[in-house]
Amino acid sequence: MKKTCKASWVTMTELILPNDTNNLNNLFGGRLMHWMDIAAAVSAQRHCNNVVVTASVDNISFSQPINIGNVITIEAFVVRAFTTSMEVFIKVIAEDIPNAKKNQTHTAFFTFVAVDKKGKPLKIPEVKPESLVEKELYKGALRRRQLRLILAKRMEPKNAQELKTLFIK
Repeated sequence: MKKTCKASWVTMTELILPNDTNNLNNLFGGRLMHWMDIAAAVSAQRHCNNVVVTASVDNISFSQPINIGNVITIEAFVVRAFTTSMEVFIKVIAEDIPNAKKNQTHTAFFTFVAVDKKGKPLKIPEVKPESLVEKELYKGALRRRQLRLILAKRMEPKNAQELKTLFIK
């Protein structure tokens, strides 16, 4: 049975307080990654109705600071499911409420594996993308997965059908 991306949608909101910030009054990167991991894990669990573990996190660039007093909204949903793993897209929006400013600050892809009580991987439902954005993210998920596997030395570049032209002439 396929499940829609909407079925795994998560929205998480946090107010950035002094304990969340560094000496420059900006949000700690590690705290943001922690919250992103929680939102993504809840999304993955909603998709597969099982316990999940984080398998990988793609690049997160900290190009824009999130300031003390900002409110962040983290949105996450499952983009694509493979046999036992799934890719979750995460978007972070920082909001300066007094100045009526919103800014998308981060995006990332996290990969989760559904596991049983003994930690063995479980088969999970496929994803049925509906919107244009969901379809585009779904389409690119196989390329991203193959690149992750190559970088982790779990796949030979010659076997990456979606990426073969990048590695082999």
